[in-house]
Amino acid sequence: MSYPLLETINDPQDLRKLQVAQLNELAAELRRFIIDIVATKEGHLGASLGVVELTLALHYAFNTPEDQLIWDVGHQAYGHKILTGRRDNFDTNRQLGGLSGFPKREESVYDAFGTGHSSTSISAALGMAIAAKIQGNTHRQHIAVIGDASIASGMAFEALNHAGDSDANLLVILNDNAIGIDPSVGALKNYLTNVKTGSQRQENIFEALNFKYFGPVDGHDIDKLLEIIKTLKKIKGPKFLHVITTKGKGLKQAEKEQVVYHAPGKFNAVTGELNPKSSTPQPPKYQDVFGLTLVELAKKNKKIVGITPAMPTGSSLKYMMQEFPERAFDVGIAEQHAVTLSAGIAAAGGVVFCAIYSTFLQRAYDQLIHDVALQKLPVIFCVDRAGLVGADGATHHGVFDLAYLHCIPNLIIFAPRNEESLRNIMFTAQLGLEQPIAIRYPRGRGTTINWKAPFQKIGIGKAEKLTEGDNIALLVTGTMTETALQLADTFKNEVAVYYFGFVKPLDPVALQEIFSTYTNVITLEDGVASGGFGSAVAEEATRQNYKWKLQVLGIPDTFIEQGTTEELRTSVGLDFESLKVHVAHCLTLI
Repeated sequence: MSYPLLETINDPQDLRKLQVAQLNELAAELRRFIIDIVATKEGHLGASLGVVELTLALHYAFNTPEDQLIWDVGHQAYGHKILTGRRDNFDTNRQLGGLSGFPKREESVYDAFGTGHSSTSISAALGMAIAAKIQGNTHRQHIAVIGDASIASGMAFEALNHAGDSDANLLVILNDNAIGIDPSVGALKNYLTNVKTGSQRQENIFEALNFKYFGPVDGHDIDKLLEIIKTLKKIKGPKFLHVITTKGKGLKQAEKEQVVYHAPGKFNAVTGELNPKSSTPQPPKYQDVFGLTLVELAKKNKKIVGITPAMPTGSSLKYMMQEFPERAFDVGIAEQHAVTLSAGIAAAGGVVFCAIYSTFLQRAYDQLIHDVALQKLPVIFCVDRAGLVGADGATHHGVFDLAYLHCIPNLIIFAPRNEESLRNIMFTAQLGLEQPIAIRYPRGRGTTINWKAPFQKIGIGKAEKLTEGDNIALLVTGTMTETALQLADTFKNEVAVYYFGFVKPLDPVALQEIFSTYTNVITLEDGVASGGFGSAVAEEATRQNYKWKLQVLGIPDTFIEQGTTEELRTSVGLDFESLKVHVAHCLTLI
């Protein structure tokens, strides 16, 4: 397919040479280009389709990159990337060695601030505006584009509170489409809905915070956007532009099924229909094992409550929200609140399952320590997307949780090896614990098609010896256990596999047996090697005065970029073939 206008745009300077009347034609081409690429390469679709006109207007009206444009989260920044010199290699988006799926400072001077997590844009833009003023630059514009789901987060409000009390040359643009990944929730969402219809009863909240407010305006009307931006550029101090857009704009199915088409996988670029899924029975996704098991448990235990920060679909808490809406809550993009809300419910006798991605639990670390662990409140954290997650890259890999959780007192950490052990630890936890527990499991599918086995209670802190072996003890946690068993099968009678579901507390009896039997011990995990499971084993080895060889295998001390999970495991030496070579080498040295 040809894109006559788009193919002339290599950077925003080319864009600004066009007549305003040509921008709608360019918008159609840009939208089609995004659809054509994402249909075959996959990625985040709906958000970028919704801001095509806004993206064009911003780069046309502002002098980027001198004027600094910051996209919150970055799901919506595909058009921005295409217009800023990355059109010809946009087909590498989210692939190994290709473009990041999110804005990234190392990638382009036009990416003023790296993103991936929500609600950071206003703080970053305000910081840049303050720095510009200190440096005597009074002309530079600073623009933060943030969605209605992200602006409800606490950090965004903290930044608005500060900015409103400053004279910073800051423009906050609210991209209001009433949806993040799932539909937006909360009182602010209801307020914004009323603003759109002119029926709000309260004073304008943004004007009350000392912003000069403009809008709401149709975010698909380029002429109107340019007219308003022209006015805003002349106004000093904090400004707020409320823009109404439609997520998935220009693709009928994406407009109708906005949750599905946030990141739809491969689809027909012409019809918009999703590619048919395989009819071959497959093991379930771990998120669905969690979600369906939670419903199963909640039917019998009336104390169970489910909490998630803006991820009911991604975490599969949606199943409990459908079945028990009075006991399951999406609290929006508010991880800190989600954790302390869970603590409050637990303090009042509830059995709380807080479903949260590993990379997002990082955002609530103080609450985890201060509000949960310090008080020994038995919150059950179901930490989804643990380990390498693939194409979302460095901002989303869940590789730090074992390390950042392990140092917290009073916290149990469990990494199930398969669907059955995930079900059983959930069953065990809801029976009653005296302290909190974090259950971490990966993105993707498990290994068992018939996974709904009867529940069995798990003994806290017990390791399992899965295979016999004479020369190497391979200690493993989580779903890498299957790889460890493959290695044991390859090196028959050479490698003993010990599964440590409990990273904390570690089984001291099992470790004493291992340290007194083997002169070669290898630990294996899909988290960072520094501070995680292997480090915990090494600490115990020191306490037990183990004098022989101990190797810690895990994610190296670097941020891992995007690619398929298989590609990334190979790149860090955690795939089966690399591990086989490593074990074979170790055996030759014995």
